[in-house]
Amino acid sequence: MRKVNTLRFGEVEIAEDKVVHFADGIPAFEDEHEFVIVPYDEESPYVFLQSLTTPDLAFLMTVPFVFFPDYEFELDDDNQEKLDLHNQEDMLIYTLITVNGGKVQEMTANLMAPIVMNTANMQARQLVLERSNYTTKHRLFPENKEEQ
Repeated sequence: MRKVNTLRFGEVEIAEDKVVHFADGIPAFEDEHEFVIVPYDEESPYVFLQSLTTPDLAFLMTVPFVFFPDYEFELDDDNQEKLDLHNQEDMLIYTLITVNGGKVQEMTANLMAPIVMNTANMQARQLVLERSNYTTKHRLFPENKEEQ
């Protein structure tokens, strides 16, 4: 077990097998390599990706299929190799969420740059999907009722 100080959750104990490793860091946070996933709460579709080295660095994430059932992309051979990913069932996909102006109804998901994790070895990468129709700001909740 490892004790980690976090701004949001205070001091937490993390089992080594729960540490998520980003060999290349995350774009704009290349020096951050170790994180832990902390559920927002038991009923919530949201989780935090909490840095183990920077107490105030935590990203809000969700499994995109909850909000975007048709979301799909192809994981190229290079990324499969870097993640040492051989079984589809070991792959877990998250998308980073932005809370615009602190308003839940205006949250957006970055579908262009998903976090892909191999649950068998806890290796993860943030991919940037080339030639994609996805953007960095897909609304989780449509603006008006007609769009739902």
